[in-house]
Amino acid sequence: MYARLPQRLASRASVWKLSRTSRDIRFRPFSAQSPRPSSSVLSPSSRKPPSTPQPSHTLVKTRHYADKIVKVPQMAESITEGTLKQFSKQVGDYVEQDEEIATIETDKIDVSVNAPDSGTIKEFLVQEEDTVTVGQDLLKMELGGEPSGSKEEKAESEPKEPASEKQGTSSQPSGGKEQEAGEKKSEPKEEKSAPKEEKKPQPSKPSPPPQEKKPEPKKDTGSEELGSREERRVKMNRMRLRIAERLKQSQNTAAALTTFNEVDMSSLMEFRKLYKDEVLKKTGIKLGFMSAFSRACILAMKDIPAVNASIEGANGGDTIVYRDYVDISVAVATEKGLVTPVVRNAESLDVVGIEKAIADLGRKARDNKLTIEDMAGGTFTISNGGVFGSLYGTPIINLPQTAVLGLHAIKDKPVAINGKVEIRPMMYLALTYDHRLLDGREAVTFLVKIKEYIEDPRRMLLG
Repeated sequence: MYARLPQRLASRASVWKLSRTSRDIRFRPFSAQSPRPSSSVLSPSSRKPPSTPQPSHTLVKTRHYADKIVKVPQMAESITEGTLKQFSKQVGDYVEQDEEIATIETDKIDVSVNAPDSGTIKEFLVQEEDTVTVGQDLLKMELGGEPSGSKEEKAESEPKEPASEKQGTSSQPSGGKEQEAGEKKSEPKEEKSAPKEEKKPQPSKPSPPPQEKKPEPKKDTGSEELGSREERRVKMNRMRLRIAERLKQSQNTAAALTTFNEVDMSSLMEFRKLYKDEVLKKTGIKLGFMSAFSRACILAMKDIPAVNASIEGANGGDTIVYRDYVDISVAVATEKGLVTPVVRNAESLDVVGIEKAIADLGRKARDNKLTIEDMAGGTFTISNGGVFGSLYGTPIINLPQTAVLGLHAIKDKPVAINGKVEIRPMMYLALTYDHRLLDGREAVTFLVKIKEYIEDPRRMLLG
């Protein structure tokens, strides 16, 4: 009985063989003819990692990014539309977050449209020079990282360094060198063959004397030739249209009248000469004349508060608004037109503080970085046409303000000082005021106060 036991075990088909895969362990039957697994099969040293089954197809991973519509941003409470001046990018360009992609021109300033997220521009939904409103769809962009192809294109587009002369000569094909050598060899042959072709010189005939050319008579065209008479028609930008509208509105609304005076600038120029270097060293501010005139106006308003007031109400206005603060609008000329940024609460600033505020606003205006908040409001305006050489002028009131002070160029003039004629630097001052609110007595008194403060700056310390 025990002798037949090995045969029975060998003939059994239910003997299991241990096999391993990459993920599980399972048993499978083996036939009697298959050799039995030895201990070496199960030893760690002899185990072979199972082969990973290869898929019958290739998987391609694709990423789908969401599209985003960029809309016209909020510009200001009083501005609801503008003109799309230009797109800073093109379709297919990749932009970073907060990168400028378009510029919208409004009545007062240019508004930049920045990318809300990083992505690629897919489509423009409006055209340049179109009128757009706040919240309108501007363009479509695909969010996501920069495409790999664009990086390669950028690398290819970078200019390569020009090859040196030595590299250029060495890189020429050998045929070119042989051709040059052949040309050099052919030159002496031509020189040798030249004597054979020489002929005896023929006697030269005397050349006839040159005849003087008579000037041709001018053709009678009937009229003299004129210069170019071309004409160009350019559409006015929004800022220029708004300036024209506001100035015409001021002329039609205010009962404007201008009074003049002449001021001796000697004392103020001496004051500036003494302290401008010290102020520049301490604060980095260049001391000018605008701050002194602003301070003089603020002090004069204490005696004539109506200059800082305005008229409000329907049908031309029936209410006078008096203010305890002074917001001075400073007229600044830019390439696109005249803008008037505002120095807030100028009554609380000293001369250096006013000068710094004016310098900052002027820099922002020249760099086209003024915001709506920089130009909103204003209770009194100062316009300095003297920087352009203006000798005399009548500024226009900036509604709803009541008055505007015009400064002009400084010129040396003979004036009577204590019964003697002296040459002094003189400037004309012009005050245009709304006669509906200011009478002539108040306007002239206000201008004389400014004259006194400028001719003796020490008075401003007592104000």
